[in-house]
Amino acid sequence: MYKILLIFLAVGYFYPIVGFLALFCMVGPVIMAVKRGRYWCGHYCPRGNFYDEWIGKFSHARSIPAIFRRQWFRMFMVIFIFMVFGIQMDNAWGDLAQMGAVFWRIVFVTTVVGIFLGIIYRPRTWCSFCPMGTLSYWVSPKKKTKSNAFEKIFVSDECVECKVCTNECPLEIKVYQAKGDRDGLKNRDCLKCGRCIAKCPKQAINFARENKNALDSVCNKSFIG
Repeated sequence: MYKILLIFLAVGYFYPIVGFLALFCMVGPVIMAVKRGRYWCGHYCPRGNFYDEWIGKFSHARSIPAIFRRQWFRMFMVIFIFMVFGIQMDNAWGDLAQMGAVFWRIVFVTTVVGIFLGIIYRPRTWCSFCPMGTLSYWVSPKKKTKSNAFEKIFVSDECVECKVCTNECPLEIKVYQAKGDRDGLKNRDCLKCGRCIAKCPKQAINFARENKNALDSVCNKSFIG
């Protein structure tokens, strides 16, 4: 998946009009999030996969700074990125190549920022305040429904709160805090990647208690390797 990002950046440098393809990764996650939360971020995002596969090899894996999780900071990033994007797009309006270049530059600059943060902190630090991830968070379903139940995390009473799940989670979500909660994990930033499930020493974490067979189905599609 990360190869898509590398090809996009390489080809887009010489042919800026390719930048319009970034629209798929801008609109896609938000549309999918309406029913499936941040599933796109954990399974289909080329940049997220790049951070997992490559930046993870060099990351110092320090804890993600708390400020990056604050709602006011995430809102600021959404406004800031879209404001910069809007100004540049207004200046380039009418010239398709230049308009495509605006998309390319946004992806390039934010990817570089993400690499820098990913090396210092966790590989997916950028994902904790990525504007598209934040928009996906805002539109994600707050309650379990028939359409999203099999993807929601549940923690059984067998959990010993060893915090392995949090250490394995790309966004350091405190999954263990959902122990015994009949409504499951309420944190809408969950990427549905399945890492916490795969690493839980007590096998106390699952995707939806009422459909245990879904665990294998979802984990096979995840990027846990």
